[in-house]
Amino acid sequence: MLSPGRRPEATPLTTSVDLSDPDGPLIRVVGELAYATCAPLRDEVDRVLADAPPTLVLDFGDLHFIDSTGLAVIVHAWREGREVGTTVRLRAVPAFLASILDITGVAGLLTRPAQARPGEQRRAATG
Repeated sequence: MLSPGRRPEATPLTTSVDLSDPDGPLIRVVGELAYATCAPLRDEVDRVLADAPPTLVLDFGDLHFIDSTGLAVIVHAWREGREVGTTVRLRAVPAFLASILDITGVAGLLTRPAQARPGEQRRAATG
């Protein structure tokens, strides 16, 4: 039995990737995105961004909880996406996550456009 005010262990996080959209992959996030569970999502984001798709969509429709480490994974996706020219978009954002994104300023980060793709950057500089 848990003591009052103590949360049970984190619900496992599951992710699934849908590659059917030609504009970019969609990663569905289900469960709790927290310190103990965030590694699979970060690994999936890194794997998908290695191909530098134009867009990466993170679907949080089945997210139940997020902590600061989970928020850091979203920022990591945005930062790494900018480096390769990928726009990161969030879909099906629950109200609690929308509030956190707004309060922390992460919502503003996500609206910044991605940098030029590596090949495009060189062409613009020489053209």
